[in-house]
Amino acid sequence: MRAHPVVAVATFILVGVGVKLTFFSAPMAAADVRSTKSASIDVAEIHREIKDLPVENLHDMTFVFPVAIDRTI
Repeated sequence: MRAHPVVAVATFILVGVGVKLTFFSAPMAAADVRSTKSASIDVAEIHREIKDLPVENLHDMTFVFPVAIDRTI
């Protein structure tokens, strides 16, 4: 019999949180137009300036599958 007040309080809290999220949601953020015009990167120039990149050797075995030995011969 004591579970009914606990369920009622929990329900009241969940409904209150749902109402709060519905009516008091945060406004959507919008980026300032001026902030996007100030920075620019020349990707082609960066690629031209790269001289020595580290090389990693990799033994690729992507399409190598195990071979089953047929012992019925």
